[in-house]
Amino acid sequence: MRPGRRGRAVLRRLARHPGALCGLAILLALVVLAVAGPYVCRWSYTDVDYTALRQPPDARHWMGTDRIGQDVFAQVAHGLRKSLLIGVLVAAVATGLAAAVGACAGYFGGWTDRLLMFVADLLLVLPGFLVLVVLAPRLRRWGWLALAGPLALLGWMVTARAVRGMTRSLKERQFVVMAQLMGVGPVRIIWRHVLPHLASFLITDATVTVAGAVVSEAGLSYFGFGVQPPDVSLGTLIADGSDVALVYPWMFFFPAGLLTAFVLAVSLLGNALRDALDPTTVRPAGPPRGVVSGLA
Repeated sequence: MRPGRRGRAVLRRLARHPGALCGLAILLALVVLAVAGPYVCRWSYTDVDYTALRQPPDARHWMGTDRIGQDVFAQVAHGLRKSLLIGVLVAAVATGLAAAVGACAGYFGGWTDRLLMFVADLLLVLPGFLVLVVLAPRLRRWGWLALAGPLALLGWMVTARAVRGMTRSLKERQFVVMAQLMGVGPVRIIWRHVLPHLASFLITDATVTVAGAVVSEAGLSYFGFGVQPPDVSLGTLIADGSDVALVYPWMFFFPAGLLTAFVLAVSLLGNALRDALDPTTVRPAGPPRGVVSGLA
């Protein structure tokens, strides 16, 4: 099937998939909140209203205020933007690294395969949370965006192993053998013939990795190893509101609810993309895979 026809077929399948429509609607609403929220709110996430300490939601403060009078809506919008940026960056780096390492290991084989898979296995056995706890304080001087680096470096190994197995199967296909006989270089074969056939898997995996990265960042920030005050993310907001969740519920349930809605939306969209890109494949349903084991 030609790329244009295949793209239209995928879009038609997505349009008929209720999970895709629901997940996309939730995801778009969250993106609009993260991007436009700080501009439609009269308060900045750092502003303090001393006349409204722990104020419930009202016309002035749409999601209420926290213990020192900061607007929860402004903080949630700012924190959601930060969490989404980290999630997208981690997914792009981790998926790209997994595709490159897995494809090279599967195509070249031999010592290249053994070396790359040794590195992947070594990183898999490392306790990801402890590694991040050690690295996070040393990365603070580079800003909150530096947190995406270790999250991505600890989140590509499982996908790389799957890509390696698929590449070894594709390597025996006739179109790859013909390209080799025509003298096409291995890098060009991987780029032009192998990776396009893995696009459906990589796209689906990237959507799930975004959710895992956001949850991982929230977990780190919750325990004080991620985004640092006075800056905020969904994890820091959940941590601040967890001890008063039953007394002042708006301080906890708004950030926690948005985090849950985001993970649900990405999961629905990822499942729909998998079905639309590869409708003949039936896979068991399961929870999203976290970027770092134990955090998601």
